[in-house]
Amino acid sequence: MNGADALLMMLREYGVEVIFGVPGDTNVALYHALKRMKDAPVHVVCRDERSAVFMADCYARVSGKPGIAEVPSGAGAMYGLPGIAEANKSSVPLILLVNDIPQLGVGRGTLTELPIEAMFRPISKHAETLNRVEKLPETIRRAFRLATAGRPGAVVLALPEDLLYEELDATPHLLRAEPQCRSAPAFRVLPEEEIIGRASEALISSKRPLIVAGGGANRSAAGESLVRLAEHLNIPIATTITGQGVISDDHRLAIGIIGDNGFHPHAVWALGEADLVIYVGCRMGSVATMNWKWPPSDNGAKIIQIDLDPDIIANTRDVDFPLMGDARATIDRFFAKTKGESLPARDWVVGINSRRIEFWRTVQSELRSREVPIRPERVIEALNQHLPAKCHVMSDAGTSTPYATRFLKLTHPGSKLVIPRFFGGLGYAIPAVVGAYFAAPEFRPVALFGDGSLGMSAGELETLARLEVPAVLIHFNNGCFGWIKALQRVMHKGEGNDGTFGVEFGRHDMSKLAAVYGIRNFRVDTIEQLDGALKQSFALQEPCFIDVAVESIADRLPPVHSWLKKFGVDPGIIGVQATF
Repeated sequence: MNGADALLMMLREYGVEVIFGVPGDTNVALYHALKRMKDAPVHVVCRDERSAVFMADCYARVSGKPGIAEVPSGAGAMYGLPGIAEANKSSVPLILLVNDIPQLGVGRGTLTELPIEAMFRPISKHAETLNRVEKLPETIRRAFRLATAGRPGAVVLALPEDLLYEELDATPHLLRAEPQCRSAPAFRVLPEEEIIGRASEALISSKRPLIVAGGGANRSAAGESLVRLAEHLNIPIATTITGQGVISDDHRLAIGIIGDNGFHPHAVWALGEADLVIYVGCRMGSVATMNWKWPPSDNGAKIIQIDLDPDIIANTRDVDFPLMGDARATIDRFFAKTKGESLPARDWVVGINSRRIEFWRTVQSELRSREVPIRPERVIEALNQHLPAKCHVMSDAGTSTPYATRFLKLTHPGSKLVIPRFFGGLGYAIPAVVGAYFAAPEFRPVALFGDGSLGMSAGELETLARLEVPAVLIHFNNGCFGWIKALQRVMHKGEGNDGTFGVEFGRHDMSKLAAVYGIRNFRVDTIEQLDGALKQSFALQEPCFIDVAVESIADRLPPVHSWLKKFGVDPGIIGVQATF
């Protein structure tokens, strides 16, 4: 067999079911092998290399398996940069195959030549160039091992085109996979028993403990273990945006989102009042801590931090019990250490839940608003009424984020809200529903995005239509880069509309764009139209595009903690309507 055949056989051995990619000058060998090979992974042809990597990213977040993307050399590789950076910082296992120029062309002015390793090394977990076809098996094994072991991340392999044509004397043993590296985390590392024991004793003796689950809890599939521990010891669970989904939103111990963006006031209050906080897979970065100001460092709370990455632990504040280990495995050890304890119901939980009940009672006026243009939070509430229990919701950074994190309710334990949070690049949600669908076709994929995101990923509407992905696409149409427009008003408080620049563009009926690709589409201006469009869309098993004319996020302050404070609004007061 040749190098391309060997590559595909190894991917199949690792359980790879789908590859997302874009054809180009240098990946002809790979495509020829895909066409010839029986039982080859499904290949999804994308319209943009950025989208291919975003699809692989979301596939990995939903399935736990490494997402696989392939791109040609030159611009194809450059367009892969945003997705690799996001996946790596978000601890998502992903492997990008760059079909590179032939080796003899290096340094000779060959079209599309780029230093792939040097370009990707700063933003990936590992970048490597294959230099001999005989090294292909060990290179692939190393890629899967690094993508899934330790803190998961993104691995980039440059595969010179000529090596994929070269013959390889490959035996089944040579092309073997390492079974534990077929999903992440490949190895569940545990902290030392002695420090787990001391941390468990502190937890048992605390009066007001709180768990804060971050994205690492989701990457580790620690939700079931966290809920079991929380129920046993009556510990409330708050999450960051990327930690959402570890516990059902309707659970009595699920108190909501902490952090700057889309926060729940009762969750932020609880974080400030806790006498012990367990951070699980949370880097305690700027958003989760409101620029490292919350919880107050002088409130006397003990801090337990569980993380796989030693660079993360105690990086932003002092930690009493630093535990370097896998989230799920470490939480299971906490349960084993404390399962003999019998603790009564905590007044602490009752107090938080009374605040939570008051929050949801107070915001009902917002969630039932019939104003036109439709409020973004009203779109989320309508979605709540129509969402099937088994769903995955993908949201772009921007207009939909603070409203989805605050108001969306997911009750099925397998449902996820996925938002690319580290770099916040636009253009994620539409391709992401493709990745989510291939990872879990039994869950209905839903995309939330604004005008800016649509402009960057509209080409993938053709991919959705071609593949008949039954996604419900909800476009927040406000005719501008809404989040940036709002930020400009925040930063230039008092200047009103004059404080914004370079963020406006035309208002158009974007349902007509979906119609070009034969996608069922709806234009929505009223609540009645929105309910009708959602009802029809979820009744169908085909892609549907709902274009909703919404109030701009720049017209009324969204639930962003730092923005509210800048305008003199107490973020802890529920129901205050503040305008710019």
